[in-house]
Amino acid sequence: MSKYEIKFITSAVQAFARRFAITRQASFRYLQQHKALAFLVEFYDVLHLQSMDDTIDEMLIVCRQNGGTLA
Repeated sequence: MSKYEIKFITSAVQAFARRFAITRQASFRYLQQHKALAFLVEFYDVLHLQSMDDTIDEMLIVCRQNGGTLA
């Protein structure tokens, strides 16, 4: 994993935490549990080209498909 991928994933976790007013740790655990972190890694090449808001929206879809309940 490149340093750019790490920075992107870190930014996405922080942006997710801000949107839902949760801690970064809670955001990381939620995204990991509901497979959104794996989604970020697998589709980094596409996701890093779009806005962070769009990325978070797609992460939410992945989380919901895997049992997540945040909306």
